[in-house]
Amino acid sequence: MPDSLPPGQHLLDFAAFARAPVSGDPFPHLLVRNFVPPAALAGIIADLPDIAGGGSYPPSALRLRGAAATLVRELEGAPLRDAIADRFGLDLGGSRTMLTLRGRTREKDGRIHTDSTAKLVTVLLYLNPAGAEWSRQEGCLRLLRGPDDLEDYAVEVPPVDGTLLVFPNGPTTFHGHKTFVGRRYAIQLNYMADDAKARHELRRHRLSALAKRLLPA
Repeated sequence: MPDSLPPGQHLLDFAAFARAPVSGDPFPHLLVRNFVPPAALAGIIADLPDIAGGGSYPPSALRLRGAAATLVRELEGAPLRDAIADRFGLDLGGSRTMLTLRGRTREKDGRIHTDSTAKLVTVLLYLNPAGAEWSRQEGCLRLLRGPDDLEDYAVEVPPVDGTLLVFPNGPTTFHGHKTFVGRRYAIQLNYMADDAKARHELRRHRLSALAKRLLPA
């Protein structure tokens, strides 16, 4: 997979994005299976960096190459922004993006939460091959009906095969997953609000990038 694609060509399957329904249960979201087509996924997985530590890493703290670098550039591009804005009736034209990668999930990860109000929209892209651990529901993200019960879910998303999940953030967008410890690649992209809290989070994101370059986890 080259580091860039010819004009008009996409690594991601925007036709599948356009076909996927926006569901309202338990909150508005859009789920796209194989948003990264199978033919491209193997090359991306091969080019992902080895992330030994837990937590989220901005691209500037990692050595991205080949198809993985191309994927990040396309995720941050205007076509995906415009497609999300259109499907959810949002104005994201002036929104900054914040993108991070995770390579491992820790025991403490996956607790029920909503995302920061500084994040207008959360986009999650899962880059793991299908396997037995996901069929046991470990590490599979659940969209929840409330803040107290991980079993009270409407949708469960195995983190595999280039699956994309998109949802506008709000006070009831509770999500979490069962404990999983081990390799679990995911990219999180957020479109940020233009306010003091969002500026603070973006500033913290940049400081985190610097710290992880100087002190690798």
